Amino acid sequence: MASETFLSHAGRHLLNRRAFLQHGGTGLGGIALASLLNAEEKTPLRPVIDAAKPFAPRKPHFAPKATKVLVIFCSGAISHLDSFDYKPELVKRDGQPMPGGKLVTFQGEQGNLTKPLWEFKPRGKSGKMVSDLLPNLAELADEMCFIHSMTAKSNTHGPAENQMGTGFTLDGFPSMGSWVSYALGSETQDLPSFVAIPDPRGGPQVGPNHWNSAFLPAVFQGTAFTADKPIPHLNRPASINQDNEAATRDFLKLLNDKHLEQNPGDTDLAARVASYEMAAKMQLRAAEVADLTRETKTTHTAYGTDSANKTMAGFARNCLLARRLLERGVRFVQLFNGAYAMGEGVGNWDGHKTLKTQYDIHAPILDRPCAALLKDLKTRGLLKDTLVAFVTEFGRMPTFQKGASGRDHNPKGFTVWLAGAGVKAPFSYGSTDEFGHQALPENATSIYDLHATMLHLLGLDHERLSFYHNGIDRRLTDVHGHVLSDLVV
Repeated sequence: MASETFLSHAGRHLLNRRAFLQHGGTGLGGIALASLLNAEEKTPLRPVIDAAKPFAPRKPHFAPKATKVLVIFCSGAISHLDSFDYKPELVKRDGQPMPGGKLVTFQGEQGNLTKPLWEFKPRGKSGKMVSDLLPNLAELADEMCFIHSMTAKSNTHGPAENQMGTGFTLDGFPSMGSWVSYALGSETQDLPSFVAIPDPRGGPQVGPNHWNSAFLPAVFQGTAFTADKPIPHLNRPASINQDNEAATRDFLKLLNDKHLEQNPGDTDLAARVASYEMAAKMQLRAAEVADLTRETKTTHTAYGTDSANKTMAGFARNCLLARRLLERGVRFVQLFNGAYAMGEGVGNWDGHKTLKTQYDIHAPILDRPCAALLKDLKTRGLLKDTLVAFVTEFGRMPTFQKGASGRDHNPKGFTVWLAGAGVKAPFSYGSTDEFGHQALPENATSIYDLHATMLHLLGLDHERLSFYHNGIDRRLTDVHGHVLSDLVV
């Protein structure tokens, strides 16, 4: 009895042979289960970056469908109901109250249901219904993979733009282009890996948040410039000839190399030298890529750079610049349509008060140049390895605002589309309800899902691509997101 005092109850139980075998079997099962759970755990995958060569190309996690990305961002929230999301019931019940009683949204009480202000027609071989708001893009419906069930977390422009651009509604998080540059590096060593092209009228509401690297290394921040406002200070002073400049660069490289030898392992110094060397290369190459005079008259006419509409001509030049950047190996190009410098709805898609009047101004600016860009990418074979994403921060209501002729904010259901490498087209995924108000739950999607899918097409596992910051393994998709595998070829 004295010896039993040193054994626990479980220990005494195991002295019985039958009980021992029973507990042993259970324990082995627990070990097997733990092993399986551990095998499924998503351990972080962080790219190995040489501080002296931060822009060097890096391998993806698995074979990619796309190697480059073009994001077309319509700032201000273009109305899905007047463009890509056809709702016959909304047409049928035009002018009637929306079922469910009084509805109060972002700017206040809503009026009655209002049908699309532009006619929808079947397009292409697929017969996809797209409106006359964007007739040139409508002709390309067979190239597009529509996601009609997108949702956002905020009904306010700033946080919603942040979420579409960075995955988070708050400031201080890296943009999706910076994540891609961090993961994959650059295909070209004399141009930035990530370029943002603001609208000719100005920047989006949250401005540089769209191309900010935040807590990622600063070298992965996007470079912002436009066709009409190229990178400043690239031209050599008239007092310095080409030979002298080349000799100066060679001597500077010699000094930098000696300084690096004297400070081995100083990654900050190596990164700074690499950044200056990239700047020097860009001084030679960026001027060439922004020189649109090298394009044919036929190309300029197709894009509309010669349009009498000066804003359209400026956006057309930006579209042409985007194509030139992509064909020269720039990894991620973000092209903005719409700006906030001019106020609500004036230079952007925020159509609260007089949507018809405002959209009749904005639509031609976007439509012809954007359609020409998509056609040009396909003709040149660039769509084979370029993923195109057409996005906005949220949708708009199926009602007009009370006392106005415009639609209020609607993050509960809207449309984005993809085209190019790795996506099914023509294809439509998900749906909103009969009025286009809310995404139906069976295929409701989030911005996290969109980002996860975009990373997947680039050969990146969104659950493993991370950066350790302030004690947390940060991801573009935070702790959310699923790859929309139904869209992937």
